[in-house]
Amino acid sequence: MSNGLPSAVLFACTMNSIRSVMAAGILKWLHGTRIYVDSVGARKGEPDGFAIEVMDEIGIDISRHRPKTFEELDDDNFDLVISLSPEAQHKAVEMTRTSACDVEFWRTFDPSILEGSREMRLDGYRQVRDELMKRLKARFPAVSAPRL
Repeated sequence: MSNGLPSAVLFACTMNSIRSVMAAGILKWLHGTRIYVDSVGARKGEPDGFAIEVMDEIGIDISRHRPKTFEELDDDNFDLVISLSPEAQHKAVEMTRTSACDVEFWRTFDPSILEGSREMRLDGYRQVRDELMKRLKARFPAVSAPRL
């Protein structure tokens, strides 16, 4: 962990199509290549158009993301796994049982369960996005350049 930041973070949610993808996109946007970031789901979902749209509103493109499961990870060498749903938390604990990896559980609302108009549903996605942004900025503060 250089600069007090982990070098590799994995976000996990139920389907790897909304919450974990948003969180990964935000952390990459905040820290670029300083932190290796990936995301997975307990089960495999499909790309979510609302998630893509609300992330695009803040200039983060997640449209090329393809959902994957824990079993499909290329590498399981992470310093930190942040799970965003109870199902993902169970899988994260299972995956890290034999590794020196921290696991944090950030219970995060699943906006895909919302009903109502398109605008009402988008507002639910925006709330999740904005909450994740707030938590990620607090958990992974910006690293300033060293003073000379």
